[in-house]
Amino acid sequence: MREHTRNLLLIIIGGCIFALGINLFALPGELSEGGVIGITILLYYYFGWSPGITNFLINLVLMVAGYRLLDKRTIIYTIFGIISTSFFLFITESFGRKFSDDTLLIAIFAGVLVGVGLGLVFLSGGTTGGSAIIARIINKYFGVSLGKAMLAVDILVIGVSYFKIGTEKTLYTLIAVYLGARLVDYIIEGFNTKKAVTIISENSIEIAARINSQLVRGATLYNARGAYTRKDKEVVYSIISKQQLLELKRLVNACDPNAFVVVHDVHEVLGQWGLGSTAK
Repeated sequence: MREHTRNLLLIIIGGCIFALGINLFALPGELSEGGVIGITILLYYYFGWSPGITNFLINLVLMVAGYRLLDKRTIIYTIFGIISTSFFLFITESFGRKFSDDTLLIAIFAGVLVGVGLGLVFLSGGTTGGSAIIARIINKYFGVSLGKAMLAVDILVIGVSYFKIGTEKTLYTLIAVYLGARLVDYIIEGFNTKKAVTIISENSIEIAARINSQLVRGATLYNARGAYTRKDKEVVYSIISKQQLLELKRLVNACDPNAFVVVHDVHEVLGQWGLGSTAK
């Protein structure tokens, strides 16, 4: 229940930030967007239709068409995401006013807010519908990152927007969308980034034991042979959080000041991660 509450709260916050990016910056700056929200923006430019209402209706159709391709949890979160995003788009419509004549500045802020908003929604395991549904399907079956998959879909919609907003605004829109896509990846991977450590030491057993007891993390020992010395050694391998890296360095130094330590960034870890295991 606590996890579901956290995820739903992330979707609400993300949907609100996303809507502010559209209504405070993209629309006043006469920019477009990708995916379904890009279509709703075009409908707003041509007919004055409410982005919140059209976003909800179009996504509802896509949700019905693609619900079988997503797992039950993602479907529930996506429906909640569509409702939240559409609601905030609707209630913030009147907030829009042009803050600056610098279109680049507007594009940057639009991209940041949209990217942060979508990143928080994706972090919860949900989507905001539309191209986000397509992006999650591509991510699930082809391993392409959510940000890159969304970028490909969005560029297609932006290409159509060119005929309404012109060359200059289309180029600024591409800047905003690219920035947003990068932020989506950064938020998702940044919050899940771990550190993998490889430790070669004469006291590997003691180091592994301390990793278990002090850091409460699993450690794996495997045999290796030095190419120069031809001596057999046990190498320690473990995955820890970024916050534990400094403590690990102190731990290793206390056991063996001459230990050879290699630290790697890990962007995705699956399986159990804790005492008795090296991953989660």
